[in-house]
Amino acid sequence: MRHFVMIPAILAGGLILSGCTETADETVERAFQDVNVVDESNLNDVMLTVADPNEAVDYFQRALKSDPDRIDMHRGLAKSLTRARRNTEAAAAWGRLVKLEGANDDDRVDYADALIRNGEWGPAKEVLDRVPPTHETFKRYRLEAMIADSNRDWKRADSFYETAVGLTTRPSGVMNNWGYSKLSRGDYAEAERLFGEAIRQDPALFTAKNNLALARGAQRNYSLPVIPMDQTERAQLLQTLGLSAVKQGDVETGKTLLREAIATHPQHFEEAVRALRALEQG
Repeated sequence: MRHFVMIPAILAGGLILSGCTETADETVERAFQDVNVVDESNLNDVMLTVADPNEAVDYFQRALKSDPDRIDMHRGLAKSLTRARRNTEAAAAWGRLVKLEGANDDDRVDYADALIRNGEWGPAKEVLDRVPPTHETFKRYRLEAMIADSNRDWKRADSFYETAVGLTTRPSGVMNNWGYSKLSRGDYAEAERLFGEAIRQDPALFTAKNNLALARGAQRNYSLPVIPMDQTERAQLLQTLGLSAVKQGDVETGKTLLREAIATHPQHFEEAVRALRALEQG
């Protein structure tokens, strides 16, 4: 009888052990799932930051084939297409994303950005108009300013640029854009001031340096601005001033500046040489 009593006990023990084994297996599986999620998240971040943009596009496209409903993969694809400067595809990808459940106002702002990059200013404005005014971000106001500029709505443009500058710790780019807006309106002194501010924020921003030279040239001030520049940049800015002088009708001054640009450049400065040759040949 003792043996019969032990059998249920042994069976019960076996069931307990079996239950423990299943629980352990499930725990291990969950642990591996968690590791995979972390690894995938890290890989996504790498693809969006340091990877070649076109490789990142391929990665997110493959991921979406196996899991087409994941909005984070749609977002990664759209961002990668933007980084790769595949503007038409990027605009289409953002357009698909904003229709998905879970899309947010940042996605809509990014969609407007992609439309602007693709030259679709009207649709970009329509997208931004659907973003609530409570969504106050640097990117949103920068885009609003650019759209107002394109519509020659200078008052709104200035207001949006000013707001955007106050919403970022790196305002050099938007200051450069604002300065170019002033330059296009003929407000050369204010444009010069804004370009100077942009350069103070980012001494490596050559676009602002070149625009500053344009603003000075438009005022018939052909001296180089006192800003950080290497020898190649100095030559390029001299060329910009030279061409500005020619545009203002100061042809001889322009020739002198072009000769100085050619002499200053550490290598053969073909663009300046061609411009000077054309002037000397009448």
